[in-house]
Amino acid sequence: MLDFILRRLAQSILVLAVMSLLVFIGVYAIGNPIDMLISPDADQLERARTIAAFGLDKPLWQQYFIFIQQALSGDLGRSFSFGTSALALILERLPATLELAICAILIAIALGIPLGLWAGLRPNSWTGKSIMAVSILGFSLPTFWVGLMLIMVFAVQLGWLPSGGRGETTLLFGVPVSFLTLDGLQHLLLPAFNLALFNIALVIRLTRAGAQEALLQDYVKFARAKGLRNSRIIGVHVLKNILIPIVTVIALQFGSIIAFAIVTESVFAWPGMGKLIIDSIRVLDRPVIVAYLMLIVALFIVINLIVDVVYSMLDPRVRLSDAKG
Repeated sequence: MLDFILRRLAQSILVLAVMSLLVFIGVYAIGNPIDMLISPDADQLERARTIAAFGLDKPLWQQYFIFIQQALSGDLGRSFSFGTSALALILERLPATLELAICAILIAIALGIPLGLWAGLRPNSWTGKSIMAVSILGFSLPTFWVGLMLIMVFAVQLGWLPSGGRGETTLLFGVPVSFLTLDGLQHLLLPAFNLALFNIALVIRLTRAGAQEALLQDYVKFARAKGLRNSRIIGVHVLKNILIPIVTVIALQFGSIIAFAIVTESVFAWPGMGKLIIDSIRVLDRPVIVAYLMLIVALFIVINLIVDVVYSMLDPRVRLSDAKG
């Protein structure tokens, strides 16, 4: 088991190193942030002084090695626009994005599993077919368009919920959160549902497919032959066995939700990492862009590593197949 974890850690470090090179080259080789940082009327001396101050006068390979040295000590550079640590800027916005992502995941679970289970148990009913039709819309509709429609209906026409912002926050273990205040919760609902829509459709389809497959298994037939109640068969035998792949996919989707919350945060003016990265791209704030992308890469690696370890604990065949590979 320890050998398996160490091997996965080594692979994760290698992936992180390769991605750092790709991310750095992809960001630093494009555009010239100096054009946006100083006035067009500045003379050549001031321009050269600014370029040297940001370290942009060095070759790209030398800038990369400086970045690696600083990254190993926890410094991912200083923001060109804000003049402060890029990592500190991102971590300051991280609680808002995490709150939005967690709320979106909970909505996807709360709606997706019951609806998918209903569609799987009654596939030929009009409700089951309607649920699957709605799930297709969840996959197909663009996130930004759905967000605008939610604002138009619930904020503009009905006036039930606010159209943007985070609302009132309160501290929970020193971290500002919105869901503990009524105003913050009202601001949270629309962007969280918009971000959860794709995952609701995904969970519905996974649950439906798992339920239909489980109903054909021998242990379900044996439970029916024993005369167990239908609710017990579904709640214990069917649901318990289909939750493992669903939880795995949801765990992997959590990283995607954080990474692709940019559109939702922009539409609803949610002050998270996504809005920060959009603002940074506009002004070519390279350190913030690189720090954000590296944080997302690290997040995906950690989530995949945790899923691999949990799988290896639950199923020893994973460790055996890995060793053979």
